[in-house]
Amino acid sequence: MKVMQLTEYGEHAEFTPAEIDKPEVTDGHVLVKVAASSVNTVDTMIRRMCKELPLSPDTPAVLGMDFAGTVVSVGGGVTEFAEGDEVYGCAGGLAALPGSLAEFMLADSRLIAKKPNNLSMREAAALPLGGITAYEGLQRAGITAGQKVLVHGGSGGVGHVALQLAKHYGAEVYSTGGGEQQLKLIESLGATPINYVTESVDSYVAAHTDGIGFGLVFDSVGGANMTKSFEATRLNGHVASTVALCELDLTLAHFKGLSLHVVFMLIPMLYDFQRHVHGEVLRTLASIAEAGGLKPILDENQYGLDEVGLAHARLESGEGMGKVVVEI
Repeated sequence: MKVMQLTEYGEHAEFTPAEIDKPEVTDGHVLVKVAASSVNTVDTMIRRMCKELPLSPDTPAVLGMDFAGTVVSVGGGVTEFAEGDEVYGCAGGLAALPGSLAEFMLADSRLIAKKPNNLSMREAAALPLGGITAYEGLQRAGITAGQKVLVHGGSGGVGHVALQLAKHYGAEVYSTGGGEQQLKLIESLGATPINYVTESVDSYVAAHTDGIGFGLVFDSVGGANMTKSFEATRLNGHVASTVALCELDLTLAHFKGLSLHVVFMLIPMLYDFQRHVHGEVLRTLASIAEAGGLKPILDENQYGLDEVGLAHARLESGEGMGKVVVEI
């Protein structure tokens, strides 16, 4: 089968086409003919950062975590999938798990679910990592109907899903963005847009919460921005962050009695820890999508398998809007 490989890691690493043996299906797994794979920030991190990350597969490496495709073979012990099923998931491209930048992918059946029937393969491939991350963060932070929720980065790959899920659960949703296109997208998804460039935290907390603060802040920007999240959260509120790789002063969080929820959704894949939960979440997301409550936003540019390098560059440029997807 055809794949796109990395033979080395680093800032200037490039994907090259190769032919390798098609995987044989094994117990507990399904073999999927891949239709599409989306690019996530963690994919670009792995490509650039060599073996410094415990996530990186040995070279030659086939990356790609998110995918959608069709089951062509079912391994022993798998009862919930059959040949011909259209499925989606986040199931490879790190450590010892084979990635989705290939014509076929061997996937642990616990990490996948049947594709939402109202989404295209490209749309479905854009959803798993971001969807699971957003769902986990909101659930762990105890989202409730009627709650005022702030999403930082609501036009991003994770943020635009978190925004829609918060709306689905009945929250009153607000979201930050930094440009006209971002703010328009946020508004089109049903949230109140906040321009973080022109509005201070104090000003939008005063305007939208009477100075009390948001009950839940979902921070898909993270890093130094988490301080702004602490400032925007009400007393005894909740902050969910997807980017906590930083040193941070927690004094404000302490004096406000905040709960901080760090989401690292790759744990089940890396450590074979409760992988079935990801399958359950994907089934839930499919139901929400089929009910009209969730639709991935795709970047306007389209890429084929041979153009995965361009797809990575598009995501890294920051110029895209929505998820960057590679068609296999």
